[in-house]
Amino acid sequence: MSRISLPHDHGQNIEHTIAHLPEIDDFQTVSDMFRQISDASRCRIFWLLCHCEECVTNMSAIVAMSSPAVSHHLRQLKASGLIVSRRDGKEVYYKAADTEAARLLHDMIERLAEITCPTS
Repeated sequence: MSRISLPHDHGQNIEHTIAHLPEIDDFQTVSDMFRQISDASRCRIFWLLCHCEECVTNMSAIVAMSSPAVSHHLRQLKASGLIVSRRDGKEVYYKAADTEAARLLHDMIERLAEITCPTS
């Protein structure tokens, strides 16, 4: 990265920070993950799937939403890699992905919302 000449010198010596500033694409990835949980219903569905594996019909009953609405949120969460699915006969089951990103988002949701995880 070329040296940036700042208009004001506030005496902070931020050259090291500027030298390690990630590219905009790196922040876009982070932004995309946060966008997935920015919808309260999708965030709630994701939290639920961090604690259990469930089908659309049951999830619809649990969160009091229509199956098409739940399916819409599931498609978005799955496309982002936060959840995974498996088919068993005609039924499709969903759960949180076993990834660091999913674990971090789950932890963040719990800490920010002061939700206590149910114990197994």
